Amino acid sequence: MRKLIAAGLVGLSMGVSGMAFADPLKIGVITTLSGGGAGLGIDTRDGFMLAIKQANNPEVEVVTEDDGQKPELAVQIADKMIQSDQVDILTGIVWSNLAMAVVPSAVAQDKFYVSTNAGPSALAGAGCHQNYFNAAYQNDNFHEAMGQYANQDYKKTFILAPNYPAGTDSLNGFKRYYKGELAGEVYTQVGQTDYAAEIAQIRSSGADSVFFFLPGGMGIAFMKQYAQSGVDLPVMGPGFSFSQDVLPAIGDAAVGAKNSATWSKDLDNEANKKFVEAFQAEYNRLPSIYAVQAFDAANLILSAAAKASVTDKDAFRAALKEADFASVRGKFKFNTNNHPIQDVYVREVIKEGDVLSNKIIATAFTDHGDAYAEQCAMQ
Repeated sequence: MRKLIAAGLVGLSMGVSGMAFADPLKIGVITTLSGGGAGLGIDTRDGFMLAIKQANNPEVEVVTEDDGQKPELAVQIADKMIQSDQVDILTGIVWSNLAMAVVPSAVAQDKFYVSTNAGPSALAGAGCHQNYFNAAYQNDNFHEAMGQYANQDYKKTFILAPNYPAGTDSLNGFKRYYKGELAGEVYTQVGQTDYAAEIAQIRSSGADSVFFFLPGGMGIAFMKQYAQSGVDLPVMGPGFSFSQDVLPAIGDAAVGAKNSATWSKDLDNEANKKFVEAFQAEYNRLPSIYAVQAFDAANLILSAAAKASVTDKDAFRAALKEADFASVRGKFKFNTNNHPIQDVYVREVIKEGDVLSNKIIATAFTDHGDAYAEQCAMQ
């Protein structure tokens, strides 16, 4: 599926609206718009395009394509966007295995890649690159925060995640800060929908809690089956396990679950209040963390384009590094490896009327970087 979206739409005047660019800017968005992970990609696309619409700049063009959550397809799309569409910047990939397939080749061809989500450790450490910027997080960050938080209440946690780069980063991040005992550590299949075996392992493990990272349809399936199983151990996870894109499908079983994120709809800053209102007005739903990160990524790109031509690589790179935009997450700056330094919060799933969402209950980390920056040569 292919979509060509011109960004000279009539929109709200927020953020970098009205800024003049030295040269036209063409952005290629590769994201997941079909299959079990479609909700994540749809939110990514919609958050990104909201920022583009608000900028209301006819010099910006966005080409969007569906990767189907398939690495080989993502590579084909990226090659076409670079060689035929002649995009200046690539962005939008949700999944870390797809990012690992696309990003190294793209930056080697002297294209910029700005991540809206995937943050594999390999690209934060020794595989960092001056043309790769992550506007979201490094994969371990949310999980580190829950490992830290779990120490308050739990002594024996069962942990599970899918067997792909973000999954291994997830559990490594949790274990980096968790001081208790592990009742079990399981890697599931990517796209798995039946978790009877894993739930049986949890039941017999002697665990006092469960930490899981299962984004998209995987998390929906797990939580529904877990709720029906009769296992009543408290569950926790990163924000992706209880993100706005999956909460309606999980239902009341999610209420009370603790999760970590760099953002929540109740985060008290002006940019966030305007964003939540604008997203609801545009799409008639609450935004997820995927939409937030994509919105910030778009505004990061637009802020750099307002300062430097993308054809002047050094100047544009420096402008990206400045991160001179009003992040809806509040504080935001880049570390030496072009990954964010930011606050990470603990949230609780709540129900307001008929709507499930999250509220902040604690701050896990302030000005938190990642564990791999010191391995990056860009010091």
